[in-house]
Amino acid sequence: MNPCTALARVLVDELVRGGVREAVLAPGSRSAPLAFALADADAGGRLRLHVRIDERSAAFLALGLAKASRTPVPVVTTSGTATANLHPAVLEASYAGVPLLLLTADRPPELRGTGANQTVDQVTLYGGAVRLFTDIGAPERRPGQVAYWRALVCRALAAATGELPGPVHLNLGLREPLVPDGDDDWVEPVDGRPDGVPWTVQVPGTPTTVPDDLPARTVLVLGDATAPVSAAAVRLAAARRPAGRRRAVGLRRRRWRGRARRRAGAGAVRARPGSRRRAADAEPRGRPAGRGHAGRRSVRRRPVVGPRALGRPGAARGRVGGRPSKLSASSAGRPRCPTSAS
Repeated sequence: MNPCTALARVLVDELVRGGVREAVLAPGSRSAPLAFALADADAGGRLRLHVRIDERSAAFLALGLAKASRTPVPVVTTSGTATANLHPAVLEASYAGVPLLLLTADRPPELRGTGANQTVDQVTLYGGAVRLFTDIGAPERRPGQVAYWRALVCRALAAATGELPGPVHLNLGLREPLVPDGDDDWVEPVDGRPDGVPWTVQVPGTPTTVPDDLPARTVLVLGDATAPVSAAAVRLAAARRPAGRRRAVGLRRRRWRGRARRRAGAGAVRARPGSRRRAADAEPRGRPAGRGHAGRRSVRRRPVVGPRALGRPGAARGRVGGRPSKLSASSAGRPRCPTSAS
């Protein structure tokens, strides 16, 4: 097989061994070796390949797949200005901590900087937005490269899913021929480790912890945090939830009681939410007891007024809705609405 085909097959095989199950391809001529290798892996059921013509759409599709699965998802593009269309998704992945793997095809070193159409300098194209950048040299027909390629893929996956997850950029300089030649022989074995394990084993690090040195009444606000930080925050909240919940409930009750006392002192009658007292038991101030809003008949009961309350001013005792209340009579002897109710 030609060197580009050998490189592409080794990279895709090691990606699958490292846990990659989704891949996105924006096809082009320079990235043909990777396209053929991904298509073979998709046909063999090792991963699922998504093909998008537009590079920007392909990048955001890979971003969404990686964010939903929390596993690295590679997006493959051809060389030139097509790689610049990945930059918006790269920035999103960097700030959100999404493991996005960028596989960009590039010209070999001897064809760079020649001023050809639609070519750009792809070395460190995304700046500090990526966790790791590696410019893979153009593959050649000589032994000793398979171990380097496989170790490089494991390193890229570790950087994408490490303590600070994010995008990783691998720039592949590919030299023609770019299509498979039908020959599977190579100068050295291209197989990986037995039993399908990765070439390099990643040792898990220390779990992320959030120091519990916060005050008793603290609001912890999390944005689009990474999985380790979110898990640590959930553990912290679960450890402090019982005491915090009791304090919050007690505070709400005290505030409600204070507001109820102030309203009762101002003459307003309100029922506490959840109580069995009906709203018809209270009559608003300044409105006739027997009429509702806009002259409509009210469902409230008329106050029961003794005969002594009619004909002379003063206070009398009546009942509003079955509850005692103070009533005042006007100079004409007509009862007014109750000023307060208990």
